[in-house]
This record gives sequence, C-alpha cells and structure tokens, in this order.
Amino acid sequence: MDGLSHWIVWLVVVTTIPSFMISAVSLYPVRRFANRLGLLDRPGGHSTHVHATPLGGGIGIWLGIILTFAAGTVAVLIARNIEAGPSWIPEQLLPYLEGVWSSAGKIWGLLAAGTILVALGLADDRVGINPWIRLVVQFGVAGFVVYGLGIGLTAFIGIEWLTKILSMIWIVGVINSFNMLDNMDGLSGGVAAVIAAAMAFVMLISPDPGTTRPQLLVAALLLVVLGSLLGFLWHNRPPAKIFMGDGGSYLVGFLIAVAMLMATFTGGADRPHGVLAPLCVMAVPLYDMTTVLWIRIREGRSPFVGDRSHFSHRLVELGLGRTQAVLTIYLVTATCGLAAVLLTQVSLGQAVMVLGIVACMLLLIVILESTGWRKDDE
Repeated sequence: MDGLSHWIVWLVVVTTIPSFMISAVSLYPVRRFANRLGLLDRPGGHSTHVHATPLGGGIGIWLGIILTFAAGTVAVLIARNIEAGPSWIPEQLLPYLEGVWSSAGKIWGLLAAGTILVALGLADDRVGINPWIRLVVQFGVAGFVVYGLGIGLTAFIGIEWLTKILSMIWIVGVINSFNMLDNMDGLSGGVAAVIAAAMAFVMLISPDPGTTRPQLLVAALLLVVLGSLLGFLWHNRPPAKIFMGDGGSYLVGFLIAVAMLMATFTGGADRPHGVLAPLCVMAVPLYDMTTVLWIRIREGRSPFVGDRSHFSHRLVELGLGRTQAVLTIYLVTATCGLAAVLLTQVSLGQAVMVLGIVACMLLLIVILESTGWRKDDE
C-alpha cells in the first residue's frame, strides 16, 4: 500500500502523544492532593513498599483517554463537513471518516462503561468494597457491552448465548488479571502497554475480511490507551511516585479486553487460528491470575485477599531483584506479543509452531518456578 508508513506514523502521533501528555501532566496534581482525596497507599499488609504512596494513577489514565477521544470526536465532526477533505488528514484515512463517525456512539458507550469501573476502583481504593459487589458491577458492565453494545467474542461456537457468556467472562477475567498484576512498580502498566502496542500493530496489518481495510478504529483505541499508559509510567517507574490503583487497572483491563472482542484476528477463512491471538498476547497476565488463584485456594485462603504469591514475587524469591523481575515479565510479554502478531499472519502449520514456542516458554517458567516450590516444601 502506497504511503502506508506515512499514515501509520501520523495515526500513532495523533493518538499516543496527546494521551501521553494529558496523562503525564494531570498526574502531578493527583500526586499532590492524593492524601486529601483519600488515595494514599500506606505500607503494611501484603504491600512491599516502605513509604506511603499516592494511589489514583487511574485518574490520569482516564483523563488521557477521555480527553483525547473528545478531541478526536470533534476533529472527525469538523473533517466530515469539509467537502474536499481536510488537508491535515492523510488521504488514505479519509475513507474511514464516515465509519469512525458512525461508531462514535459505541466508543463513547465503552468510555462511559469504563468510567463506571474507574469510579468503582477509586471507591475501593478509598474505603474498600466487598469483592462480590465488585464482581457484580464488573459483570454488569460486561453485560452492557455484550448485550447493549453488541460487542462479543468471535469463537466459531455457533451458540449465541454461550458466546455472550464467554464474552462477559473474558472481559471480567482480563479486568481482574491486570488488577492482580499491579503489584510492583511499573509492572501492570508496562505489561498493558506492551500488549496494547502489539495488538494495535496487528490491527494495522490485519485487514478486516469484510472491508479489506486495516482495523483503524480498534488500532486507534489501543494507541490512545498506550499513550495514557506511557504517561502514567512516567510517574510509576521505580521508585514509583504514584500507583495505578484499582480504578486504573479496571479501566485498562476493560478497554484491552473489549478491543480484542471488537477486533477481527482470523484474516479470513484461511487463518481461523488467528482467533487465538488474544489468548497468546494475554498469556502472562492470565498465567499470573490463574497460578495466584490456584495457590490461594490450595492453601485454603480466600482468592480475594491480596498476598505475595504473584508471578513477580515468585521471581524475586528465586533470586531476581524487583527491577529484574519486572523486566523479565516485560520480555516474556513481548515474546508473547510478537507470537500473537505472527499468529495472525501465518498458515495453520506455522501457527502450530508459534503456539508451541509460547507453550515451551511458559513450561520453562513453570520448571524454573518449581525449584522455588521444592525449596518451600523442604
């Protein structure tokens, strides 16, 4: 495609830079007034930090996403009313304007649902909310997305009610996987940024079978999320000046989960295995959540009570420093992200090898971790 690199660069710039700047700048006052807002995480319990640290990083992430999409909505509205097409938009993107505008209502419905989750998370950060109530609200929001907005899983099951239920479980599962991963400086935000970048790239190189065009809207959503996450990571890099909090992890997990449901990964009938790309790129957060729940249940503890049994903590127990553990998880996530990109582009036989590489990598992690398990049993 002529000019492909030019308009991709333009799209990346106008989505990630504004959201980055808004998120990064807005978090300075949040940090300053966190104590007055009741958003302060004090040392103790299962926390490993030694100083009281502001929560509320999700406020900056939310503002970066909301304000960027508000500006984008206004820009699309203006561009539609320019007869010859605005000169400030690459001509390759002009055919998308009507489609983007027709989907604006759905996007703002998603952002409204995400705002509910941000409010839920902030309330939980401030006063604590019963975990069952949190789950009810999360499933309610997921139900609105699936039944109200008509966004759901493409799994070739052929049973509509089952597909809808699985879609809701996917959304709630991804929300909580990022929430549970938020246990070290830069961890959840960095992993989410890697996943958002990988999936945005997939959307730009994988045309929708129905239109044969890149999936611009989903890519833009993921790139805006990426920019906001990078703005947050400016404050969350070790030693963290602010934590993401439940409000941020709920929002990020929700938007990434829904973006994957909105996307088409199959590339047509010749690559149905592409539908496994979301599971591939989400391997690390899902691995962390699954193993943590298994450990807690096996030890007879509540699966809702936080502890230090996360993947990152287990890597530290094996002898890695905290920064080394986070970087290790980044690298594993990036590997899974690259595998997900390949999965949408290759034949079935090649896909089996790609999935085999991911499986071998996860099994290697399990083998390494088993060394620590044996030590604990001795």
